[in-house]
Amino acid sequence: MKKFELGKRHKLCGAVAVDRLFTDRDSHSALCYPLRGVWREASSRKEGDAPFQFVVTVPKKRLRHAVDRVAARRRIREAYRLNHGDIEAQRAGDSMPADIAFVYVANSVLPSASIHAAMRRLLVKIHHIENNISTNISAGDSNV
Repeated sequence: MKKFELGKRHKLCGAVAVDRLFTDRDSHSALCYPLRGVWREASSRKEGDAPFQFVVTVPKKRLRHAVDRVAARRRIREAYRLNHGDIEAQRAGDSMPADIAFVYVANSVLPSASIHAAMRRLLVKIHHIENNISTNISAGDSNV
């Protein structure tokens, strides 16, 4: 049964972790309009933390009114809450946790349905790219 919880353990906290996410060379990025995802494998996690921790960013440059930024943030968090269980179930055997940032790139608040669809596509991209990287590394090691 899927878990639809989204608690404190799922949130990426700390200025150092967020800064490392956006500046590290190991970070990957993908765009699924109206969301841009930036992620990287995390070095370590505490015992009770979730395998994926995320942060949501809605730039003031895109949405000038605070009411609109809050509405977009709520819709993104809700989309993640409903869809993260599938990806966590698929990645259950993987030991490497990941940090994810969702950046809203649209110039207006879009309906929840489009944000949910973009979140699903983005999470699938993140999952497939991570699998491709790990299979490429293991294939390269076997040739040595």
